[in-house]
Amino acid sequence: MSTVANSRASRVVTRLTLLIVLIVVAGVGYGGYRWIDTTFVSQSDKSERRHLLTHVVSHSPITVSLKERGTLESADNHEVICQVRGANIITSVVENGTYVNEGDVILMLDTLYIDEQISERSKYAHWSRSGAEHWRTTVKSRELAIAEYLEGRFVTEVMQKELELIVKETDLLAFNEILAFNTRQFEKGYVSRDEVDLWRRRIDTHRVDLDVLKTDLKVLQEHTKKSEMARLEGRLKVAKAQFEASDERADADASRRDRALEEKEHCTIRAPKDGLVIHPRAASWKWAPDITEGGTVYKDQVLLLMPNLEKMQVKIGVAEENIDLITVGMKTIVKLPGREPFEGKVSEVANIARPPIIGAGDVVRYDVIIELPEMEDLMPGTSANLEIMVSEVDQVMTVPLAATVEMDGNVYCWVETDTGAERRLLKTSPGDDVSIVIEKGLRVGEKVVMNPLIYHETPESDADPHERLKSGTARLEMTGS
Repeated sequence: MSTVANSRASRVVTRLTLLIVLIVVAGVGYGGYRWIDTTFVSQSDKSERRHLLTHVVSHSPITVSLKERGTLESADNHEVICQVRGANIITSVVENGTYVNEGDVILMLDTLYIDEQISERSKYAHWSRSGAEHWRTTVKSRELAIAEYLEGRFVTEVMQKELELIVKETDLLAFNEILAFNTRQFEKGYVSRDEVDLWRRRIDTHRVDLDVLKTDLKVLQEHTKKSEMARLEGRLKVAKAQFEASDERADADASRRDRALEEKEHCTIRAPKDGLVIHPRAASWKWAPDITEGGTVYKDQVLLLMPNLEKMQVKIGVAEENIDLITVGMKTIVKLPGREPFEGKVSEVANIARPPIIGAGDVVRYDVIIELPEMEDLMPGTSANLEIMVSEVDQVMTVPLAATVEMDGNVYCWVETDTGAERRLLKTSPGDDVSIVIEKGLRVGEKVVMNPLIYHETPESDADPHERLKSGTARLEMTGS
């Protein structure tokens, strides 16, 4: 009995062992089949299962906006400009953000160099003026010399010549009478012929002297006068030229001195009105040099700003591809730190791009100014987040941005159909941060696949599933699996 029982027990154990082995083998075979099927066969179905997340196309309201970040600044800044020539060193300046009263000293420049210029220019101005006054006196003297000659010396010389001429003519008449008397006496035998000849010679000599006097008088009136006048007038012109040169040089030196005195006054800059004083770096001049004690500034440089806090704005740079969307008057939501959002509006849109900035790449930007309402405690330099409301539409067809793919400049999506996912070419327009507006390519009620990238894979993923199975099987065999 025990032998039969043992034999039966041995056969049961053998059968159980065989059954277990068969189950294990069957499990391994089924698992391998499922692995092969999952890896190679069902790739075409895998995509279908993965796009179970879809979106139903519908009409919905949408707000298209453009978000930018900027800094508060005043639309009406009073600029305090350096009016001193050359390089100037700042000796003191008020701190950025200081409130001042009209007349308060807000900035001072070093005056040592200007003081030296004032001293030197004053010396040259006095020296040049002394020379000018000397030549002014010389001009007067030489003008009087001309008058003295015309009204005195020349008249005297002419009168002397005329008097001599009258005397000579009178003597000649007397000599002629004496000659006539002696001639009658010679004829009567009372005088000798020599006496008569003597008076004839005297008369001839007197006539020659009379002709010489007449010639001298004519030369004096026609030539000597011209020569002397030319000499005197030439000396007067030289004196006038010397005076004008000295006077101009004196005026120039005095002007330099006066300008230095004026610039010295500009070295002490006072507040033109009550209000806030800020440094240029706190406004829109982000690239301006720091205004600090010991710093160097130049003529016409903006030193400080006194903003009108009742007229505040934000200037932003909008990229070239978005500038056509912005128009004057658009509502803008402004968010400032520690304040509730409030509305502003676009007040200006530049039609010329900003000058290129080194390091900014190839991005072209246009200035857009957002005007803010009058509010209290608005400070220049405060950061501001802006949202320009480009358009607000009540009902428009939209789909999520995640459901679209851009390829070669076109926008596509995949629509779920009875035969599988179908690719669609879309015509779109800008939407908001999460949606895009559909103008053409979809109908209300259609379902778009929310993960379209599974259909935009490598060429191998688009191959026939049986071919993928064959190639996968071959790879399995080559690896010895």
